[in-house]
Amino acid sequence: MEFGWNEGQRARYDQVLERTRAAFPTPPGAGHGFYTRGDWLKLGEIGMLGSCLPEEYGGQSLGALDTARVVEAVGRGCADTGLVFGAAAHTFACAVPIAAFGGAELRRRLLPGLAAGRLIAGNAMTEPEAGSDSSRLATVATPVDGGYVLNGTKSFVSNGPAADVFVTYATVDPKAAFLGVTGLVVDRDTPGLIVGKPYEKMGMNSCPAGAVTFEDCFVPGDRVLGGAGAGAAIFQHSMGWERACLFALYLGLQDRLLEQCVAHARERRQFGRRIGEFQAVSHRIADMKLRLESARLLLYRACWSMDEGDPSVLAIALSKLAVSEGVLASAADAVRVFGGRGYLREDGIEAALRDAVPGTIFSGTSEIQRQLIVKEIGL
Repeated sequence: MEFGWNEGQRARYDQVLERTRAAFPTPPGAGHGFYTRGDWLKLGEIGMLGSCLPEEYGGQSLGALDTARVVEAVGRGCADTGLVFGAAAHTFACAVPIAAFGGAELRRRLLPGLAAGRLIAGNAMTEPEAGSDSSRLATVATPVDGGYVLNGTKSFVSNGPAADVFVTYATVDPKAAFLGVTGLVVDRDTPGLIVGKPYEKMGMNSCPAGAVTFEDCFVPGDRVLGGAGAGAAIFQHSMGWERACLFALYLGLQDRLLEQCVAHARERRQFGRRIGEFQAVSHRIADMKLRLESARLLLYRACWSMDEGDPSVLAIALSKLAVSEGVLASAADAVRVFGGRGYLREDGIEAALRDAVPGTIFSGTSEIQRQLIVKEIGL
């Protein structure tokens, strides 16, 4: 077994981390608004948005493991976790399925802009009554001459209020369950597509999210991904990338929190001693390190299985569960290590906690991951 990185991989990580820190030198302050187009273009220049996309469209053609390392470096170097999350969702839930299942003309038209950051994409899958159960979508795609007519509403569309293009899923044949779901790509300016106002959220505040409604929205047939009825398989393919590679941003966040806690525990003094000398503090930091390294190994293994051409449902579910629950526990620990300062916005510790909470919900809740795990082990 090989646990090291080659020279090129180490150099790529260091370069991405350095460029990210230079591009986003300070944490977003109180009242920070949504990300800007300028922020998005910076991520394109850094290479995050096109990391796993084909080189012929401006990407780097990296595999899942190397892509995860890029996302991890950006998550560590940029304190605006909402921005990094939005970029990862754009890449894995939208650009990846277009690259893998879109027609030649669709790939040519969209992928260069998605890789460079000139376009922003939103994944419109979740519905008010269909979150984890993606086989019962109320949004309907009715076949007509030349394509489909979409009707329905999607909720919690990350990047939705800012997106130029949407990857969405709709039911074509209600009797076929998941085999009746079809994936489509819809431009923002398509007549009948209505973008709702941004939600007010607990965390990830810089990433706008909202509802998207389709009212007699015509989508040409060349915008279908993989053919009619292939939507469920395409969605699961993108979820593999998302649950593995997207969550690498939380490894980067944990690295940053750990660095902050160690520095604070060395400098902060109470009762005439550095607080790092108290076991109540040092052991809490040790647990943060343990969670980070355990989750990191699981995530790398999940990505390795994808690169081997045999993505492991079990490995990906274990990875997603370990990373999301681990960052939530470690962010709460960081607040405690910082004490009163951790409750204030100045150091960004409380923001990390708020940003960690949704990780246990999106891309399949922790409960869904546990169900996948026990199914895979034969229970």
